[in-house]
Amino acid sequence: MGNILEDTLRITSRGRVLGGIALIGSSALVLAGCGAAPEATNSAAPGASDFVPCMVSDTGGFDDKSFNQLGYEGLVEAADQLGVEPITATSDTETDFAPNLNELVSQGCSLIVSVGFALSAATVEAALANPDVEFAIIDDAADNDFDGKTDAPNIKPILFDTAQSAFLVGYAAASYTKSGIVATWGGQPYPTVSIFSDGFAQGVAYYNTEKGAAVKVLGYDPASPDTYTVTGGFEANDVAKTVAQNFIDQGADVLLPVGGPIYQSAIAAITDSGKDIALIGVDADLFETDTDTQSIILTSILKGMKTATAAVVADAGAGDFSSDAYIGTLENDGVGYAPFHNFESKVSPDLAGELDKIKASIIDGSIPVKSYLAK
Repeated sequence: MGNILEDTLRITSRGRVLGGIALIGSSALVLAGCGAAPEATNSAAPGASDFVPCMVSDTGGFDDKSFNQLGYEGLVEAADQLGVEPITATSDTETDFAPNLNELVSQGCSLIVSVGFALSAATVEAALANPDVEFAIIDDAADNDFDGKTDAPNIKPILFDTAQSAFLVGYAAASYTKSGIVATWGGQPYPTVSIFSDGFAQGVAYYNTEKGAAVKVLGYDPASPDTYTVTGGFEANDVAKTVAQNFIDQGADVLLPVGGPIYQSAIAAITDSGKDIALIGVDADLFETDTDTQSIILTSILKGMKTATAAVVADAGAGDFSSDAYIGTLENDGVGYAPFHNFESKVSPDLAGELDKIKASIIDGSIPVKSYLAK
């Protein structure tokens, strides 16, 4: 992934170096899988529009095969549609967030998209200081004072009620497990992380009620969310692997790690165990984005980040920016779940039909799914 503690900050436009400023500090949360933004091409002539869409990554880098990459792909898709060149800033550490945002403002960006809740405070500060610039933030309400309102009038939150799709996947996991034990954990106990595990546990509980089963969930209890198991960060490291191994040792044969590259540590633990254990991905379809998972991936809980980001950027480029929050749900296809791929023959033949019925009931409200975004 290259040296992520470089002496200069990379500000890129489609992967081309535009300039640099000094990094502030070199020790902060760093994710595995960092690197430069994926190469992209655009046949549109520069200057076709005075609209300049921009994006700041979280510390995973734009090629993380998940969160940052999906946002980047949405940015590129909209930029191609508009015939403009986007500018991106890669964050190697948390101390890069504010300098990245300020540098993009100085580059003349019309819209700046922040990828991830970790950038919330820095994004609010930049938005308040630059009221003529439009901002959007993925996976955060930009409500740092928790008063129920976005902290700056020029920020659009892009949110996803992934508890709904996680509910379906929790039901599927409960249907699939042979040991009767499944597990889920996160990197940090942020609402946008725990919402996956919360919905997953609710889905398992619904399966138990409907089938008279007793599948056990390790790592998260909706009745005691403060006991949520977390690795303390989003790195693929020995700590994350140990957490996964502990759940395997307790008999879990379906694992849902939530938090970017920590799933890689779960893969390592599964490999070392030599056991038949299924993995569940988040954000993107890991079967497609990481071929190393194809033999063990049951399904993935999806966020329509690419589509939502592209829509927000395209609207802003057309002069239709709104600070009203976008919330992805099952109804608007903002969240969903991936195919079972290689596990299609391993799951119950009745499962797909059952999930379709549950999905319809979640959409019409007859099956309530609790989350901090439910209202």
